[in-house]
Amino acid sequence: MGAPGVGGGDSFGGYRTQLVNELQAKGIRDLAVLRAVAQVPRHRFVPESLGHRAYEDCALPLSAGQTISQPWVQARSLELLALTGRDRVLEVGTGSGYQTALLAMCGEAVFTIERIPRLAQQARTVLSDLGMRNISFLVGDGTLGWRAFAPYDAIVVAAGSPEIPAPLLEQLAPGGRLVAPVGTRENQALTFVRRDPSGELHQNTVSDVKFVPLIGQFGHGANTTS
Repeated sequence: MGAPGVGGGDSFGGYRTQLVNELQAKGIRDLAVLRAVAQVPRHRFVPESLGHRAYEDCALPLSAGQTISQPWVQARSLELLALTGRDRVLEVGTGSGYQTALLAMCGEAVFTIERIPRLAQQARTVLSDLGMRNISFLVGDGTLGWRAFAPYDAIVVAAGSPEIPAPLLEQLAPGGRLVAPVGTRENQALTFVRRDPSGELHQNTVSDVKFVPLIGQFGHGANTTS
């Protein structure tokens, strides 16, 4: 899916091209994902003071103890989801909204959940300014999913939890794909799950990653400051 004005009218196009080249060198091959990275202005999603670092392949801090993830990790997650442009996608953890924008470029409809109202509103504002119209927003506990629009062809979780929340697995459609970081608060493994047409789940680990904790009923307890 495209969006009016995405990637246009700014002076960062060369930096986005450099980032795409770096992601390709690190093994990203999905052309739809690379095209989205080339078009979505990541500098719009980071604090203004960090705008000069927006196209480095690294995580950057946001407010409320959150982060915008490393572009390679986000690109690899989207590549695993193998979006076709016709997918209904659930995102758990809107955060800055950058990954939301990539999903909106690659999928048909994105349903994104953020537990921190301020972050959700900031992301909604930027995404609206960029002309993204295929995104629905919910402020709440992402570990519960969003049953009203289930099942989903793809689900991506942007925070780490001890195990994949059961409600998310329940909301994954036959043939659906899910990517989530699973492990301790300090270290996780990026985990890929596929539900085959018969409904059986197949799971494997992809790479070591480090995300902020997933807070909620089926994640880490709400008594954390992370």
